Amino acid sequence: MQSEIRKYLEKHGVRPSLQRLAVMEYLRTHRTHPTVDEIYEALSPQIPTLSRTTVYNTLNRLVEQGAILVIDIDKGNRRYDGFTEFHAHFLCDRCGVLEDIAVEDSHFVGQHTPPGAQIRDVQLLYKGVCAGCRQKESKNIA
Repeated sequence: MQSEIRKYLEKHGVRPSLQRLAVMEYLRTHRTHPTVDEIYEALSPQIPTLSRTTVYNTLNRLVEQGAILVIDIDKGNRRYDGFTEFHAHFLCDRCGVLEDIAVEDSHFVGQHTPPGAQIRDVQLLYKGVCAGCRQKESKNIA
């Protein structure tokens, strides 16, 4: 896995330091769309010299180079996604879980571009109540 991540970072013009490899590996193996704090809390026990600033700077560098996505749909925190293929997200209004949704055809995005505009980012978001929260609600009603 490390050699694959190293090649991925190099392909995106990112020098593969210990911290960058760890952050990228975390994003690749945890498809939970974590925040800076969540990544820091998960990695700091293994890398005692790691700081939140290093995680933040690493994530910004990875976003700039197109190696990861930043998700700006949660007003409180930016979330990060190591899966860069075009896809949508579902955000649960109750528990805050953010899940990937496969999108079969990404061509519709270009069909809705205002004349003369240049699209920098597309974030397709569905909001509602996840199956887990709906199940909890139905148990509370019964």
